[in-house]
Amino acid sequence: MTSYTTASARAEMSELRRLKTLLPPELQSWVTVEGTTEVNPPLLRSEEIGRDEIEIQVDLARWENLAIDQRNLLFWHEVARIQNDTIPREGWEMAALAIGLGGAVGELWVQDGLLLLLAMGLCGISGYRLWQKNNGDRTLKDSLEADEKAIALATRFGYTLPNAYKSLGSAFKTLIEQTPNRRQKKRYEARLQALRRSASKAKSQMQQTDRPISI
Repeated sequence: MTSYTTASARAEMSELRRLKTLLPPELQSWVTVEGTTEVNPPLLRSEEIGRDEIEIQVDLARWENLAIDQRNLLFWHEVARIQNDTIPREGWEMAALAIGLGGAVGELWVQDGLLLLLAMGLCGISGYRLWQKNNGDRTLKDSLEADEKAIALATRFGYTLPNAYKSLGSAFKTLIEQTPNRRQKKRYEARLQALRRSASKAKSQMQQTDRPISI
């Protein structure tokens, strides 16, 4: 049992080191890759852990069920989100909302109209930012843009365009099969459909190719 645990830990460390080599050179000094220790975490998640420092967290237990090419494209999707600056930052919105609500209640008590307006304005701004972060359409748009950039990153690392599309499409199919959450599954399905449209467009733009793009 001990030897199995040791071998598993070594395999995980090896995979984390491999993923770090997939970071573009311009990100290697401030982006790290670690295994997550959370219960029921997302497969991949990026988090700001300090000033100018981002950590990509991987659920290694689920990660090992994916093929190498699938892992690579999903990892580059997360890298693309960092490059596009669409990962969650240290949230001030909840704190600001709490302060605004507390201030509004206090000013209702003392009946100071100007401070009440300021408190309500703070609530409005922080509430709008929270809505933006959790808006489904905005989240999907950011994901689709990151998928397109992941394809470009794959070609930068030596993938042919057809193989990059196939690998990401295959990853989506696997995740659709393995994801019990209906809402998350629909997001993967939407991304797969968008990827197919993108592949079709890329195919039509390729003047000469021996291997058609198919997902």
